[in-house]
Amino acid sequence: MRTSTVVSSNGYNILIDATPELRLQCIKNNIRRLDALLITHSHADHIFGLDDIRRFNIIQRMDIPIFSNSKMLQTIQKVFSYALDNEPYPAGFKPQFSLNTISDNLKIGDLSITPVEAMHRNEQVLGYRIGKLAYLTDVSKIPSDSMEKLKNLDVLVLGALRYTPHVKHFSVEQALSVVKQLKPQKTFFVHMCHDIEHETGNCRLPQGVKFAFDGLTIEI
Repeated sequence: MRTSTVVSSNGYNILIDATPELRLQCIKNNIRRLDALLITHSHADHIFGLDDIRRFNIIQRMDIPIFSNSKMLQTIQKVFSYALDNEPYPAGFKPQFSLNTISDNLKIGDLSITPVEAMHRNEQVLGYRIGKLAYLTDVSKIPSDSMEKLKNLDVLVLGALRYTPHVKHFSVEQALSVVKQLKPQKTFFVHMCHDIEHETGNCRLPQGVKFAFDGLTIEI
């Protein structure tokens, strides 16, 4: 399945990215509540699951806040214009959410969230630091000021598409260079393509670094 994650703490669930498989991911991993969504960027594989938050609207009887930068929110507004119009529909007929620009630290429950700017070739995207966890996917460059925000991590989740270079994504070698600079306690690579075989690939990685897998749970 495509890359997303849920960060949970004391009853609060924050979803990072809404993949086209969101419904199946939530069923498989028993996700029954969403308190907020953080969007890294507005490509199809990261937002096309937004329609499936309708079930959470019904269960929770509330709109779900979505946070990202202004450009990405504009794309969401265009793609999901039917969800944001003023046409009356019965509950559950369309997703209900609010769009919120994130530019500084944000608090949801007991979770402190810091947006971390990065580049996806020529496009500015967002990663997120949540306490001692940082999550960055679909990244080809992390500016120096963003690297400063990523110091002293327990867990780094980082995109590493393949072994060979790519213009829009870190290769495994480039991702390992970031790990070497930041020195997190643990690192999990995500958003890999099919060039990477999981078990043999893990054997090639240094201690403390692993390729992630669907359904992976990490406790911090």
